[in-house]
Amino acid sequence: MTPLRLTDRYGRVASDLRVSLTDRCNLRCTYCMPAEGLAWLPKPELLTDEEVARLVGIAVTRLGVTEVRFTGGEPLLRPGLRAIVAAAAALRPRPALSLTTNGIGLDRLAGPLVEAGLDRINVSVDTLSAERFVQLTHRDRHADVLRGLAAAAVAGLAPVKLNTVLMRGINDDEAPALLRFALAHGYELRFIEQMPLDPGHVWSRARMVTAEEILAALEAEFTLLPDPAERGGAPAQTWLVAGYPGPPKIGVIASVTRPFCAACDRTRLTADGQVRSCLFSREETDLRGLLRGGAPDAEIAAAWRLAMFGKPAGHGIDDPAFLQPARPMSAIGG
Repeated sequence: MTPLRLTDRYGRVASDLRVSLTDRCNLRCTYCMPAEGLAWLPKPELLTDEEVARLVGIAVTRLGVTEVRFTGGEPLLRPGLRAIVAAAAALRPRPALSLTTNGIGLDRLAGPLVEAGLDRINVSVDTLSAERFVQLTHRDRHADVLRGLAAAAVAGLAPVKLNTVLMRGINDDEAPALLRFALAHGYELRFIEQMPLDPGHVWSRARMVTAEEILAALEAEFTLLPDPAERGGAPAQTWLVAGYPGPPKIGVIASVTRPFCAACDRTRLTADGQVRSCLFSREETDLRGLLRGGAPDAEIAAAWRLAMFGKPAGHGIDDPAFLQPARPMSAIGG
């Protein structure tokens, strides 16, 4: 069966599926969630492990998806995570499988996840300071994250990628130190501009640390060389760090100041079975209802294709009429 790809009206093809496995998290990062937490999705509304596996299978075998990334919330909190990864790894053609996590519990799960078929991992590391970690996340778990990073490297998930959000007045002075840490351990560092996806809808461009500021801070200490590798639909623009073997890479995901919408190749599935054509979309297409209503795979695939065909040209953050999605990042998936 030749897949009918997820093509939109601008000719972009979505081959990268982001699957949120839960909206729950064991941290309270200030840019993602209030200190008191959020109202979690009721369990009956969440996709079951079998439903997740079926939808991932439809995406891969019928819609041409070649990469699957599991996200949250915090995906390591999903009890059936290893079985979900194993089911995806058993698909033919086999997709590349990755995971985005805060790293808590990764010291126990890195090995089993590799055995299940996980290929790559991204771990959120916003600071090297245990005290700042508490300030940023409202939890004293910094040592757990560092243990998770080390375990991921030992398990063979190299290169381990680090995701960092810099917050003005909190950790915006740490860019060079974070890069030194990454280079010393063989990790790949990605800085991510803070996006308007906070639950309080208080994001402001003025308080966001921009890609230009991040690169200026790094270039005060390091020589960054353009990465000759083709970027394609990758969200990060990358550079090589002169004088270091590897070749070590540094990346910046500048969704706000340097949007890459024209090359976007992502489709998103929330933990409650909704397709989102864009991270910032205010519209969703319900696949859970089709699943539970007895729809065959072909009908679900057709609904998914229709949802992606209507994908907007861009996220519209610079539009004066821009409105944040009703759901925060923790409920959408990274």
